[in-house]
Amino acid sequence: MILETIIVGALSVNCYIVGCEAARTAAVIDPGDDDARIMAVIKEKGLTLKYIILTHSHFDHAGAAKSLQDETGARVLVHAKDEPMLKNMEAQAALFGMKTNPAPRVDGHIKDGDVIKVGNVEMQVIETPGHTAGGVSLYVEKEGALFTGDTLFWGSIGRTDLPGGDYKTIIGSLKDRLGKLPDDTRVFSGHGDDTTIGFEKEQNPFFE
Repeated sequence: MILETIIVGALSVNCYIVGCEAARTAAVIDPGDDDARIMAVIKEKGLTLKYIILTHSHFDHAGAAKSLQDETGARVLVHAKDEPMLKNMEAQAALFGMKTNPAPRVDGHIKDGDVIKVGNVEMQVIETPGHTAGGVSLYVEKEGALFTGDTLFWGSIGRTDLPGGDYKTIIGSLKDRLGKLPDDTRVFSGHGDDTTIGFEKEQNPFFE
């Protein structure tokens, strides 16, 4: 599996490029901004972008999705419950005194149990609502890798005071969904450093 991390935008979002070495195809997870930098890495690696996957629809995670979609024809995938929020990205950004790009066209909805295939790489969709109503995580079992968006961070969790957020729901996502994965699963979050499920279960106060 090819894995590249690019920190994008004013809110320092971790955008991930996940690719298949054999097929030379790729998916981009949470392209929040800086589409030119993202495309430069894709071209440098000799990859064809197949999917743009949004773990949730906050503007800082989706701001570059339309431009990448327009340039490559890649399909934008998001949970159905987060699509309405995606259409209001510019209003979201305005709440923070910021600007963002127009919303992309949604090409498909993803739900719990779906498997997104990028060549030989298979990403299983795990519904992890709480930060937003339609938040998801993506689990690559063969690689022991988990992309959690803003559900789980190193030592913390995503905020729940924004529209669609719910504290009880996000705690349920942690304990009932992510906490059941193997302890050595590497966690690649939407912001900050990577971690592991085992470390978070021992050290993250929200797992108590």
